[in-house]
Amino acid sequence: MVMAEIRGRIAGRGLVPGARLPSVRAFAKAMHVSASTVVEAYERLAAEGLIRSRPGSGFYVSSPLAPLSLSEIGPKLDRAVDPFWVSRQALQDGDILKPGCGWLPSSWMPETAIRRALRSLSRGEGRNLSDYGTPLGSPQLRQLLSRRMGERGISAGPDQIILSDSGTQAIDLLCRFLIEPGDAVLVDDPCYFNFHALLRAHRAKVIGVPMTQVGPDIEAFGRALEEHRPRLYITNSGIHNPTGATLSPVVAHRLLKLADRAGLTIIEDDIFADLEHEPAPRLAAFDGLDRVVHIGSFSKTLSASVRCGFIAAKPEWIEGLVDLQIATNFGTGRLSSELVLTLLTDGSYRKHLEELRVRLSRTMEATTMRLAWLGITPWLQPRAGMFLWCRLPDGIEAADVARACLADNIVLAPGNVFSQSEEAGRFLRFNVAQSQDPRIFQSLERALGRLL
Repeated sequence: MVMAEIRGRIAGRGLVPGARLPSVRAFAKAMHVSASTVVEAYERLAAEGLIRSRPGSGFYVSSPLAPLSLSEIGPKLDRAVDPFWVSRQALQDGDILKPGCGWLPSSWMPETAIRRALRSLSRGEGRNLSDYGTPLGSPQLRQLLSRRMGERGISAGPDQIILSDSGTQAIDLLCRFLIEPGDAVLVDDPCYFNFHALLRAHRAKVIGVPMTQVGPDIEAFGRALEEHRPRLYITNSGIHNPTGATLSPVVAHRLLKLADRAGLTIIEDDIFADLEHEPAPRLAAFDGLDRVVHIGSFSKTLSASVRCGFIAAKPEWIEGLVDLQIATNFGTGRLSSELVLTLLTDGSYRKHLEELRVRLSRTMEATTMRLAWLGITPWLQPRAGMFLWCRLPDGIEAADVARACLADNIVLAPGNVFSQSEEAGRFLRFNVAQSQDPRIFQSLERALGRLL
C-alpha cells in the first residue's frame, strides 16, 4: 500500500525528481501503518532505483520524470467509475447504450441541414475548405455571437470574442492563461466531470463547493475563498451539469460580491444555453465581463463533430489569449466556424432548437416516470436540458449499479465521477435523450433487484 502510494504520486507528478519524501514517522501516521512498514517500503523502492537515501537527510525521488498520468492525480476511484474510463466507454462505437453520456443521439441532430450547409460551402471559397482560420476566428461569426449574447443580457463586442475549437479547448486555453500548477480552483460539487480531468492536467488544486438547487452554497463558497485563496471558479450557470439546477439572481449577486472582494476570476460555461425555454440568470450579464469569462460551443446542440466554441472576455485579455491560441492551436477551424455561421443564419438552427426543446421536455417527463417506477427519483425536476440527477434507493451505491449494467453493455454515469468530495455515491446522472431503449430499464431493474 505504501509503495503503491509513492509510485502513484511520482506518476502523477505530485513528487518530481529531487523531491524529498515525507519522513518515515509522518508518512506512517498519514497512511495509518507502522513506521517499520514505511521503512521497508522505502528500502524496496530504493532497491528498485525509484528513490534514493541521503543519510541524515531522508529519502528523495531519483527516477527521471515519468510521463504525466492523469488517472493517478486526484481521488483514486474504481476504474469503472473513473472520469476517464467513463468517457472512453461512452465514446466507443458499437452496440453500447449510453444513458450516462453527455450528448444527444446523432439522430436528434440536424443532419439534413448540416449536409446542405456543407454542399453550399463546397461551392464557395476554396479557403474555407483548406486554409487556416485566423487566431481570433471568423469576424462574421463573432459578430453574430455578440448579438446572441446580447439577447441574454451579456454585453460583449466582437472584439471581445475569440473562437476556439470547443468548450473544452476554451477552458484549457483560459487555464493556461490564468493559473499555474498548484493554484487552487473552485468547482461545484457535483460538477461536469471533465472539469476535474482538465484541472488535473493543469496540476491545479481542485476544491469542491456544495451545489444547491439555486447555485453554489454561498456560505461554503465564502469559507473556501478564505481558506484556499483560489485563482478561478469554473461553473455552469445556465443549465447546470449534472444536476440541471439553475442559478438564482440572489445567489448570483452574492457570489459576485464575494468574487470581487477575493479577486477571483469566474469561468462561466454556457454550453447548454440553447436548450433553455427561458434564459436563466447569467453571471456575465450581472458582471459585465469584468471578473467573469463567458464560454460556449455548439457540440451539444448542433454537432459534436463540428468543433467550434468561443470565449468572451474583457478586452485587455484578448491579445494574450490570441498569442496562446497561436502557440497551442495556431489558428481556428475555418470550415467548422463557416459551417456554424451558415446554419445559424439560414434559419435551420432556430427551427431545430424549437423542435429539440419540445422533444427533450417530453422525453424528460417520460424518463422521470420510468425511473420512478424503479424507485430512482430526481434531486430536482430541471426546467430544461437533457440531464436528470437521480437518487438511488436507500442502501444502493451507484458504482455497484454501474458495474452491473456494464455487463449488459450499458454505460452509466455514477455520482462520484462528478463529486470532488466523493459524497454522491447514491446518485446517477441520466441523459434522457439516451435513455429511451427499454433494455436500460430492464438492466437497472435486474441490478437493483440483486443489490437491494
